[in-house]
Amino acid sequence: MILAVDTQRLLALHYVYPLPLQKLQQLLSPVNVLNTFEEAHHDEIAKVLQISARKALQISQSFRQIMTIPFEEAYARANIFPIPFNHPYYPAQLFEISSPPTVLYVKGHYTLLTNKKQIAIIGSRKATAYSKRAIDLIVPPLVQRGHTVVSGLARGADTMAHKATINMGGHTIAVLGHGFHYLYPRENQILAEEMADRQLLMTEYPPYMKPEKWHFPMRNRIISGLSQALVVTEAALKSGTLITTELALEQGKDVFVVPGPIDAEQSKGTNQLLLEGAIPVMNGHQIVETLDLFSNKN
Repeated sequence: MILAVDTQRLLALHYVYPLPLQKLQQLLSPVNVLNTFEEAHHDEIAKVLQISARKALQISQSFRQIMTIPFEEAYARANIFPIPFNHPYYPAQLFEISSPPTVLYVKGHYTLLTNKKQIAIIGSRKATAYSKRAIDLIVPPLVQRGHTVVSGLARGADTMAHKATINMGGHTIAVLGHGFHYLYPRENQILAEEMADRQLLMTEYPPYMKPEKWHFPMRNRIISGLSQALVVTEAALKSGTLITTELALEQGKDVFVVPGPIDAEQSKGTNQLLLEGAIPVMNGHQIVETLDLFSNKN
């Protein structure tokens, strides 16, 4: 259920304690503790959020210190647009994933979030020229049919997918695993700046949060959650790409996989997915036709 919340209070709390939506709901129901958060005793906060009294005291003190900061204005000066869970631009499909983000921070054309035709393209960070050739066959039909390409701005297949979409004149969204004061990987600085200007960068992390190893598996649930379907170009047997694939399957999404050479290390994971029932794909027309087929049945 989407509840009315004070945006200033929500952004202040999320800045000091970027809690997931389930935790926030505990502050909103049955009693809206957020409305009087600076006056609430830290023992009450600890009980509601099921955290230690020490942690609750730290959160309470930090909240009081920064509540006077006009967060929406401060973010606007940094070209950051916060989208809380109750905002009209918050993608409804994210309510269906495990642990929906409470706030999305975006740079660029946030109206891209209103396009329901979103396809994730992911693959190995060590992607070979084979991924590039596959993406060049997959992306053009998707762009021509108005699909937005979603990926993670990582080196390798993600970078290839974003660049191919831009080169085709299409739209693409990058989901980051850190706040906007940082960029990972650094070699994608120019691409990130271009996307912040003409496409869309998105993160669930406040601007000051650094890249951490565990952030990237977490952001994968958003990549798959945003998308109608997932396309995998190359993946080794043990890779983060396969984690995203598992999330997509759990979310009931179609998973399209590019078959690869049987002796290629970066195709062993994708070929295994095909053995397990993923949909083999040779070009973007197949994806469009498959999605159209199922949408016409609904």
